[in-house]
Amino acid sequence: MRFFPDAEQREFARSLDALLTSCGTPAVIRSWAAGEHGPGRALTTRLAEAGVFALAVPREHDGFGPLPLELAIAFEVLGRHAVPGPLVETVAAAALLDRLGDDRIAAERLPGIASGKSVVSLCLTAVGPYALDGDAADTVFVVDGDILSVSTGPGPVQPSADPARRLSRPTAGTVLARGGPVAAAAGYAADVAALATAAQALGVGRTLLARTVAHVTRRTQFEVAIGSFQAVKHRLADTLLALEFAEPLVHGAALALATGDDGAGRAIAAAKVTAGEAAYGAARTALQLHGAVGYTDELDLSLWIRKARPLRDAWGTPSACRARVLAV
Repeated sequence: MRFFPDAEQREFARSLDALLTSCGTPAVIRSWAAGEHGPGRALTTRLAEAGVFALAVPREHDGFGPLPLELAIAFEVLGRHAVPGPLVETVAAAALLDRLGDDRIAAERLPGIASGKSVVSLCLTAVGPYALDGDAADTVFVVDGDILSVSTGPGPVQPSADPARRLSRPTAGTVLARGGPVAAAAGYAADVAALATAAQALGVGRTLLARTVAHVTRRTQFEVAIGSFQAVKHRLADTLLALEFAEPLVHGAALALATGDDGAGRAIAAAKVTAGEAAYGAARTALQLHGAVGYTDELDLSLWIRKARPLRDAWGTPSACRARVLAV
């Protein structure tokens, strides 16, 4: 399968990239990691104005979607800039509420998500016990089995390999819906979350590679750039190949989800494990080729390095994704 974004999709990606470049995301990330949510919330509002969250919301509730292809393109850009916050969880929650089949709940909740007025997070206990950035969200949705509820509190923040990923165990509260439709909608939401996370990981890997290439062309040993060394070239080439291989899988999975293909779940799992491993490999390459400076928190690169492994494991660990791909 070959997938090439059309002119409108490419222009959307360029405009989103320009917006985030002007925002100076490293400072936003560090504030978010420290529990200061103001700059991150302001950036979330700008992303909503750009239409990012509306891509997961149907037109009848003030959205543009659902548009999985455009969603994957947007989240790759978000990954390139390492934007913090429950972005994946927001679009997954929108998908959940849309698929629930309850018009009243959808009408109450989805317009606020599309506009960015309501920052939300999501916990599916079948996937994991934590909600991302529940302390910064206005609403945390919890699905436990076939019961959908709104959390009464985020719980204490847990340590994470990425300080900007603030995890907590939400407590279930007011029940919104229950029964078979909840379980089915949660399954679809988990697929949307895995797809968005795969795209985000791909973007993280792209930035790690680009910054590492820039570094090895400047850094010299024996009066030559270390990028001219054969071992360095091989490491960078392997990283590039892994990312290039992952990209069409992510786009193909988005296309499968958009068309309702019966194999969409397996395609998403394949994309998730491939993109996650590629991003983690890019982080290891970046760390090695930057040398001792790569270990410092002061280097902006560390903000991307520390995202790679959590994204690899979020919304589907490599082993769980491989098992789904191989399932008959």
